[in-house]
Amino acid sequence: MSDAWGWFVAAVTILSMLACFWLIVFTNRQRKSAQEIKESEAHVWDEDVRELNNPLPMWWLWLFVLTLIWGAGYLLWYPGLVAFGGISGWSQEKQYEEQVAAAEARYAPIFARYGSMDIEALADDAEATSIGQSLYANYCAQCHGSNAQGARGFPNLVDEEWQWGSTPAQIEHTILKGRQAVMPALGAAIGGEEELAQMIDYVQGLSDGQDTSSPAHSKYMTLCVACHGPQGTGNPALGAPNLANDIWLYGSSDAVIHETLVNGRNGVMPAHEEFLGADRSRILAAYIYGLSQ
Repeated sequence: MSDAWGWFVAAVTILSMLACFWLIVFTNRQRKSAQEIKESEAHVWDEDVRELNNPLPMWWLWLFVLTLIWGAGYLLWYPGLVAFGGISGWSQEKQYEEQVAAAEARYAPIFARYGSMDIEALADDAEATSIGQSLYANYCAQCHGSNAQGARGFPNLVDEEWQWGSTPAQIEHTILKGRQAVMPALGAAIGGEEELAQMIDYVQGLSDGQDTSSPAHSKYMTLCVACHGPQGTGNPALGAPNLANDIWLYGSSDAVIHETLVNGRNGVMPAHEEFLGADRSRILAAYIYGLSQ
């Protein structure tokens, strides 16, 4: 928020509180005497409609005054006026940093002890698995699901298909550094709709073996073989998925494969090293490794 808006908010807040205080004082000064109240209540209309004058009790008015005093103290102590930072110097960023520091001091020794263990050993450790499960729920479940079975465009972590490799070191590297897989748009290179339909049939049939008689075979060997291999089994070093099984990251329907060929894909696994650190990343890698074992 700009300084001008900050001062605007502060001015409106202060003036509003002063107006509330003035209203309380003004209301109290209008209180009538007992005789005046009795006389005003003597007015009767339509035989039984009587005017009453019941001013607020003083204790109720003092509650309003105390509320204003408490509000003024709060605005002085905390940065509620925006333009004024508050006597306490509190800020949400400062509080967050203090909480993170306290958590690091408490849990860092535990993470460090597990961070020195092999991932295979961590996967068999009950306490490490429990910590890893919590880390997964906080940092991975949004994309891969609470059951780790993935979703369209997000890999399943409990099967045997690993786009970037399934060794402990490969999984840890994926978490630390992230991954980015690019499937280029090949629609123009493949040709028209007839050629695209032939390529769709070809890649769908790779699970039954390579069909060298297909009209799309030569184009596959020209455009796709560098990443997916001659048999379509993929290349974990490039993040190129296996096309010769029944596992499809984005789906295996004609429409989905057509979209992939024409528009390409750009899958990103974000790096977690900066905010997780090496030790927690290793615990998380062990948990994920254990899911598929």
